[in-house]
Amino acid sequence: MELTQRRTKFRELLSQKICISPASVHDPISVRIAENLGYEIGMFAGSIASMTILGDPDLILITQTEFAQQIQRICRAANLPLMVDADHGYGNALNVRRTVEELETAGVSCLTIEDTLLPINYGTDNGAALITLEEGVGKMKAAVDARQDTTLTIAGRTSALAISGIEETVKRAKAYEEAGVDALFLAGATRREEITTVSEAINIPLMLGSITDDLNDRQFLAQNGVRVALQGHLPFSAAIQGIYDTLKALREGIPPSELANNVASPELMAKVTRRKDFGEMINKYLN
Repeated sequence: MELTQRRTKFRELLSQKICISPASVHDPISVRIAENLGYEIGMFAGSIASMTILGDPDLILITQTEFAQQIQRICRAANLPLMVDADHGYGNALNVRRTVEELETAGVSCLTIEDTLLPINYGTDNGAALITLEEGVGKMKAAVDARQDTTLTIAGRTSALAISGIEETVKRAKAYEEAGVDALFLAGATRREEITTVSEAINIPLMLGSITDDLNDRQFLAQNGVRVALQGHLPFSAAIQGIYDTLKALREGIPPSELANNVASPELMAKVTRRKDFGEMINKYLN
């Protein structure tokens, strides 16, 4: 699927009065599995990118180029529209422009730019803080201006709920909407009244970073403008646990034959690596 078609499909999903959860993906195989299972959207988070690419925690240690390269690999492997967490845009508003240019070229359908002060400043004791509202607006304007394909979705992401409260959140939501973003990614929401208050203040779709027990009601979320709600990144954690358990068992002398029931079958491996398609291409081009 051509990239603009993917982005158009993503926008169509945002326009519907439904709330969907994307598949958390991190590499070509995981996005292909998500597509095969019928997910509408893939999500590549900054935290998962750091762990996948570097094996390091989410401390803004990866570079924008490393992030874009992994996105390109993911987008090549499947036709699923991909949304990504572009963190703070890797710098100031000028860096945000460059980030949008690179990620658009890599193939994303939606990207978020957040207003958290990143990376951690000296002497802050790892406490979360926000950039000023004025700088946040500048970043959102830069992101919107940088895109060349107007079907690319730009979402402003704010962490104001957990840091400064609902009043500041609404203020920033309105300002980012006025700056031209297509959606608002609301991080840290835990209660229904937070969702309704923000939703009533703006006219663009909402995205949630997680769903608490109180918010686990798709009908309520859909009625209050939430179109995308993340469910964490369990697939990556599950993959890590599977690798750890398998390597540990082999190291301890468990015969490989005893582990066969706990790994992907040859049929599944063939499916996710498109072995049939390549067999047909071998016959067409090499025989």
